[in-house]
Amino acid sequence: MIGISKLYCGTVEPSDALRYGRDSKKLPSHLLQFSKDKKPVVVWNMTRRCNLKCVHCYAQAKDIEFENELSTEEGKALIDDLAGFGSPVILFSGGEPTMRKDLPELAAYAREKGMRAVISTNGTLIDRDLAKKLKDVGLSYVGVSLDGIRETNDKFRGMKGAFDAALRGLHNCQEEGIKVGLRFTINKQNVRDIPAIFDLLEKEKIPRICFYHLVYAGRGSKMVNEDLSLDESRQAVDLILERTRKLHEKGFPAEVLTVDNHCDGPYLYMKLLKENPERAAEVFELLSMNQGNSSGIGIGCVSWDGAVHADQFWRHYSFGNVRERPFSEIWTDLSDEIMAGLKNRKPLIKAHADRCAHCKWLDICNGNFRVRAEAVYGNVWADDPACYLTKEEIGYYEA
Repeated sequence: MIGISKLYCGTVEPSDALRYGRDSKKLPSHLLQFSKDKKPVVVWNMTRRCNLKCVHCYAQAKDIEFENELSTEEGKALIDDLAGFGSPVILFSGGEPTMRKDLPELAAYAREKGMRAVISTNGTLIDRDLAKKLKDVGLSYVGVSLDGIRETNDKFRGMKGAFDAALRGLHNCQEEGIKVGLRFTINKQNVRDIPAIFDLLEKEKIPRICFYHLVYAGRGSKMVNEDLSLDESRQAVDLILERTRKLHEKGFPAEVLTVDNHCDGPYLYMKLLKENPERAAEVFELLSMNQGNSSGIGIGCVSWDGAVHADQFWRHYSFGNVRERPFSEIWTDLSDEIMAGLKNRKPLIKAHADRCAHCKWLDICNGNFRVRAEAVYGNVWADDPACYLTKEEIGYYEA
């Protein structure tokens, strides 16, 4: 996760994170990516059921009842363990988490245990009553997925009217005073809508957006040909940088982030070296704190059936199940080669990759996204094919 607005527009300074000691339990949410202890933010895909049919869904969700989902009591046991382990945030996701009636109860329980509770939702089912319940339980944030403006989004989501329904849900949360944001997965079908999405942020006073680079997992594994080319990715990031700066210059300091492609960090830094060298030095310090991709380290996932994954895109590989062992025990068990490898991946990447092995930014990006490498090359430790930096930019010829 790269904080575009934090880094490019200077809304966060290195001292902001340092004054909290960089302890994840003490850091405010907007500084969590700079924590030094990297206690995992845990995504709980609490259900596989969803009312939409998104073409990129990593969970391959459907609008049917699925068996074997963790019960309310099992969910509370999970939360007990996560809170004791020191995980600062639990993100309730799906499928569509609002289709579970016990969502408010479980979110309230997480808050009682001292965790921040957030949800990732398509927004279409959040009526005024549910929004009020979510406010009452102390929900920190509602991230609403929109993958384009109206027709683009509805095609992507597989339901006519999904865009308008999502905006109604977002407005209901805003009226209750809950912080909201957007989630947008970039691909060839919707990249042209990025300017309109920025216009929407400004018009609707939406304070946050995460732009996700496409990951080839679940139904998204069929979208490899819909991913942007490397040049198109650079152009998209340039556009996001430009529009973010314009928003801030207008006095609307929206928080803008890109997710799942950590070469965005070095790319932004190199851009600042030309535009603002003093700020570039500060950004390098922040990127060094961030430490790049955090799958299996600072981000984890628990599936609807209790399976533990390195992140929400690793459904094909589980480290264990919380019905059999606590998450905290599974997460710290280095007898699993993949778990141990993710926590100390650089030697493995250097042994198996080409570009990454020669890259001077390896400490900054931590080898980028391992799931994409495996999806394309059949090797978890190979190069991430979505890295758009040139050989000159990564220092390949300097090796």
